[in-house]
Amino acid sequence: MGPPPEKGKGPVANVLPAEKRVRVLAALLDGNSIRATERMTEVNHRTITRLLLALGAGAARLHDRLVRDVQCSLVQVDEIWSFIQKKQSRVTEADPPEVGEAYTFVAIDATSRMVISWRVGKRDQTTTDAFVADLRARMLVMPQLTSDGFAPYIPAVGASFGTSIDYMQTVKNYRSGSRGRRDDHRYEPPRDPFITKSVVYGAPDRAKASTSYVERLNGSTRHSNGRMRRLCCAFSKKGGHHAAAVALNYVAYNLTRVVRTLRVTPAMQAGITDHVWTLDELLDTLLTEAEGPAPEAKPLTHREPSAPARPLPGGRGFLRLVAEPTPALKKRRSEPPPPASPPVQAAPPPPPEAPRGSVQLSLFDPPEES
Repeated sequence: MGPPPEKGKGPVANVLPAEKRVRVLAALLDGNSIRATERMTEVNHRTITRLLLALGAGAARLHDRLVRDVQCSLVQVDEIWSFIQKKQSRVTEADPPEVGEAYTFVAIDATSRMVISWRVGKRDQTTTDAFVADLRARMLVMPQLTSDGFAPYIPAVGASFGTSIDYMQTVKNYRSGSRGRRDDHRYEPPRDPFITKSVVYGAPDRAKASTSYVERLNGSTRHSNGRMRRLCCAFSKKGGHHAAAVALNYVAYNLTRVVRTLRVTPAMQAGITDHVWTLDELLDTLLTEAEGPAPEAKPLTHREPSAPARPLPGGRGFLRLVAEPTPALKKRRSEPPPPASPPVQAAPPPPPEAPRGSVQLSLFDPPEES
């Protein structure tokens, strides 16, 4: 796709007035499909699709310009499922590679709730490597990273961040059996999962290792992006349209959505902007955003650990004490050792028993004496 049209020029600006474009953008960000947006705004669906592609390309460029040199200490990553044109079970060899399942890998700052990076593709090692590499290129501080139990994360994180990162995987295990077979078992997993946490690299804080915020983001994404909603007909028919809708949704989330608990947008909490963006401002910026260089990986600064630690040479991190000694152990170490007791002499062995002689047993009663 070529450069975005300039403000007031180009086919999109000539066809649609500003008020119509804002209405289309608002409808798309509220999770409506292309046909529903057409009925609501009285704009042809082909025009809506062209505007979506232009806004999606501008959103990716705007994200590359704003979200870089991120300094956050807690990062959560996850994948959200969707599909393009048809389900994976119905894909044939004649279909293009983009048809079938389409997973969106997303990384979120757990402190500001800001979306740092995302990548749309298959749930394989290639997409995972590209996603983690893009996340690494936007970071300035070595974070604590938490993901689910997806195995390709381990080599991808090790190749991009190195083994000095604090990385932990948390896996939710759902109970099966008759307790989970309720009326709604087809649409949601059983309640009360038990979580298994395993350390992959470094010494992460187990209390802070979680994927709750990124999973909550996935739930909000299914409401604000109709292409990811389950059991509906708004799914994407082309890969480019799907990628554009994902980019537009995440950029609008960072800049225009106020997090209820923070009372500011994620971008404001992260220090990227100082105000809540309006849809008019977002629309004008996306259509005029120029192409810029992609983020490049810079040396990472290691976080100061809260536990006792010793810095490693060359800025490679810290040698941390994983388990702090308890007060009882500290007291026992400070006390002088008890005096050595004299050795206890072993008791002499008992004398051997005398050998027993043979005894003739009588099978009959002894004879009576006369």
